Amino acid sequence: MAEKKPAKKVAQPSAKGTGGKPSEGFTAEERAAMRERAQELKAATRRGASKADGESDLLAKIAEMPPADRTMAKRIHAIVKANAPTLAAKTWYGMPAYAKDGDVVCFFQSAHKFKARYATFGFTDKANLDEGTMWPTGFALKKLSAADEARITKLVKKAVG
Repeated sequence: MAEKKPAKKVAQPSAKGTGGKPSEGFTAEERAAMRERAQELKAATRRGASKADGESDLLAKIAEMPPADRTMAKRIHAIVKANAPTLAAKTWYGMPAYAKDGDVVCFFQSAHKFKARYATFGFTDKANLDEGTMWPTGFALKKLSAADEARITKLVKKAVG
């Protein structure tokens, strides 16, 4: 039987970047979102992730948003609660989100979170939105009109249906 040789170590480039060039890895905002997700998972494990805790965490995140995003997030929260009461409110990567059986179905991403020019209301693959071979899963929001609210209501109902 042949003796196994130890694997050779291959030099890895420094995570700090090379030669003064900016890193092409995660942005500061993306790293912050990942840290928030890790904290969410730890907190959920510690306290057993009750529905009330998720709701209070979500409302706290909404309260931290700039006024325009906060207004939209509050309205979307009301729409989701009224039209999909089976979804549990929670935070997901530091964003307000709504889950079914522990899996996030939809979420609101503040424009401020990733320094975007618009907020986003999005759906994950757990949402029942399949329509043919292609369908939208994210919607840019600058503000909410009555027509936008009606469309979100319809999408949320379909997502949990």
